[in-house]
Amino acid sequence: MVDEQLKARDITDPRVLDVMGKVPRHEFIEPGLRQEAYEDYPLPIEEGQTISQPYIVALMTQSLKLKGKEKVLEVGTGSGYQAAVLAKLTANVYSIEINEPLTRKASALLRRLGYANIEVKCGDGYFGWPEQAPFDGIIVTCAASRIPDPLFEQLKEGGRLIIPVGEAGGDQTLTLVSKIKGKPKIEHITPVRFVPMTGENLKKKK
Repeated sequence: MVDEQLKARDITDPRVLDVMGKVPRHEFIEPGLRQEAYEDYPLPIEEGQTISQPYIVALMTQSLKLKGKEKVLEVGTGSGYQAAVLAKLTANVYSIEINEPLTRKASALLRRLGYANIEVKCGDGYFGWPEQAPFDGIIVTCAASRIPDPLFEQLKEGGRLIIPVGEAGGDQTLTLVSKIKGKPKIEHITPVRFVPMTGENLKKKK
């Protein structure tokens, strides 16, 4: 997976490559699909959600430019795989999942696998986690129709937010937002296809 899907493309951060080779992705996959765990495409998980393809996980993680001591917020825990990758690269990971059954399952799995520096809670990730803000990095694993203001507000100065922006079933762009002198600097990375952010994000579209 690392050599053919990541190194062969544009994943160059040695720490990210190392961690992608160590986190047991198959543990986060449903038993009937585990033989496909290391293939380069997304897979379904419970509650109609997905686990992103390894390349996208690595690309989003690399975009945060983590050095090892940062505090990172993840919106959309899902299976817990992205949080596990982040936990190997930084000091503290706070992960929010709006779906309660997924929250319980991911939290139990991450504890079983020994990830002690991840805190998971059930809630609407649109609003971030103000009690733990500010964050050095924020990673959003579901598509929002626009960049949620609360997430940008909870970024530290110089922090980085990586998020898919666009509509469900339509055009989405993986977008990197850096906070420079309190203002957003936006960089468009690549077209993507993610499940939509629910909760407040859907209300904002009405």
